[in-house]
Amino acid sequence: MGRSVVLIVNRDKPEAAAAAREVRALIERHGSVIAEVDTRKSSRLPKKKPDLLVVLGGDGTLLAQTRHTAHLDIPLLGVNFGKLGFLAEFDMEALRQQSKTLFGSSSLPTRTVSMLQAECWNPGDKRPHVTGLALNEAVITAGPPFRMIELSLSLNGVPGPVMRGDGLIIATPVGSTAYTLSAGGPVLAPSVEAIVVTPVAPQSLAFRPLVLNAESRLEVGMIRVNQGPKGSGSALVLDGQEMTPLESGSRVLVSRHPRRVRFVHNRKTDFLDTLVKKLRWAMAPDLRA
Repeated sequence: MGRSVVLIVNRDKPEAAAAAREVRALIERHGSVIAEVDTRKSSRLPKKKPDLLVVLGGDGTLLAQTRHTAHLDIPLLGVNFGKLGFLAEFDMEALRQQSKTLFGSSSLPTRTVSMLQAECWNPGDKRPHVTGLALNEAVITAGPPFRMIELSLSLNGVPGPVMRGDGLIIATPVGSTAYTLSAGGPVLAPSVEAIVVTPVAPQSLAFRPLVLNAESRLEVGMIRVNQGPKGSGSALVLDGQEMTPLESGSRVLVSRHPRRVRFVHNRKTDFLDTLVKKLRWAMAPDLRA
């Protein structure tokens, strides 16, 4: 008896939509598809809990589905039809080659990763008015009209410095190869238990990226923020997809979420291989012969 699967398809990506029929056939050769979800219409899953979620799209699709399903403790298998495919480890060829292991009754190769929980408090709040999850990062961004903002930092209840600049990135090890890397942060292996704090264009040259213990609780106070037209301005952004406006006096508390997420691992690759092939890490420059 094979695995029961919910097939989640981002039909805004034509290649993913076109591949859905073949993926369904691969699953049903060894297991069963109990539902197919179109991300354009709904993110709701059937009441019957499946053994596996198969997500056709790109890294962005997988990020969104991870946040939506983290509470269910169901492993996710990402099939990449996006540009990079750092999180979505499988392509169609890998899926064809490993379909019996993935959808049959064999032991499923998975890796477990941490997520962040971000709570947003307005002045005078007795409880957070927004609580969200992030697999990659929680970002406090300056926003329009793009003037420098001012933030107070506190770590595990101990007051720290005031940061002035364009924002702050608080990332997981999985997210260390995303936005925080572009801002000068370090690359961490996904298995590392840590949180990365990276400033965005800080006024102080002494403010360098910081790697914290995974159990750390970082509180960020909004001293001065931007208020743009029509409700735009400084904001808390989770995984580049969910945005909460921030005002002066607001606080954002970021910590590791108690739940972990399981991703199906492609046994034909590993972290270093992905780092070199996808991001060209440590590759030598092209030299004239």
